Amino acid sequence: MDDVTTVFFPGAGSFGTEFRPLTKELGRASLAVRYPGRPGRDFGVPADSFDAVTGACADQIRRRRAARVLLFGHSYGAYVAYATAARLRAAGTEVTALVAVGAAGPARLRVPAAAAAGPDGAAAFLDRADPGALAGAPSDDWRAAVAETAAQDLALLRRFDPAAVPGLHCPVLAARGAEDPLTTDDTIAAWQHTTTGPFSRRIFPGGHSDLLGTPACAAWLLDVQRTACVGPA
Repeated sequence: MDDVTTVFFPGAGSFGTEFRPLTKELGRASLAVRYPGRPGRDFGVPADSFDAVTGACADQIRRRRAARVLLFGHSYGAYVAYATAARLRAAGTEVTALVAVGAAGPARLRVPAAAAAGPDGAAAFLDRADPGALAGAPSDDWRAAVAETAAQDLALLRRFDPAAVPGLHCPVLAARGAEDPLTTDDTIAAWQHTTTGPFSRRIFPGGHSDLLGTPACAAWLLDVQRTACVGPA
């Protein structure tokens, strides 16, 4: 059975900690991308465009030398994963599936101007969408860093043109928390228009991010990965 690497794409302002329950389940078969501007060697300069973000993500995945990848994006990360999937396909890397969680279909994407205008607007946006994102931060400095990073991410996302992304052919799966204020069943259903391949959607208990830590979400992702490893019948 061929190996499939699951690649995680964090949300706006996130450093990927929301994926820990899932990466623990998947172990070495997973990779979390780091966006330009996040802390770490060679990541100190924020991207100046959404296209630069997806280019950096595609480069990280190619350096992993993974022949087959499953892309899992949460919120802002779902759009990064979507655009990265098209880049990878063009470069010859097989994308076995795209999983979009907590994000409206690209054609239904709306980013409030205030959320992208600066840290204060981004903080208000995060408090509405995902109250634990800032409330659980270990310090005021950390909260400020998350708000500033989220504002940068959302500003880039406002300039993203989904119509410029070539359509996918891989399976696309969309999911949301039933209490997520940023999505509805209809807006996640719009992901079906991004691919000529199979589409399915799933509703979990919980809000915008806390569904990622549930056993039900982990079991679902493991099943998606097993299907991706087996491939089409």
